[in-house]
Amino acid sequence: MDGPGPPTRRVEVRVELKPEVQDAEAESVAHSLTLLGVASLKRVRVARVYDLEFEGVDATEAERRAGDAVDKLLANPVVHRVSIRPAPG
Repeated sequence: MDGPGPPTRRVEVRVELKPEVQDAEAESVAHSLTLLGVASLKRVRVARVYDLEFEGVDATEAERRAGDAVDKLLANPVVHRVSIRPAPG
């Protein structure tokens, strides 16, 4: 339950580089972890997660607005892949 006031909907937007795009940050982390003795590390992926909260809209509209935010600012469709889902918790 959201409590007093208009209900809020939280949406999680995950933005990561497409597999074919070089991820220098992930490569650096993988190298450092290997140097620190983390064994059997196969791959590292780096992603940004945005937790967006919308007020007074249903789940469908919240996801539509999150998609609008992705299109306008949060990701570049040439290099990023994006997933949008209701935020956990």
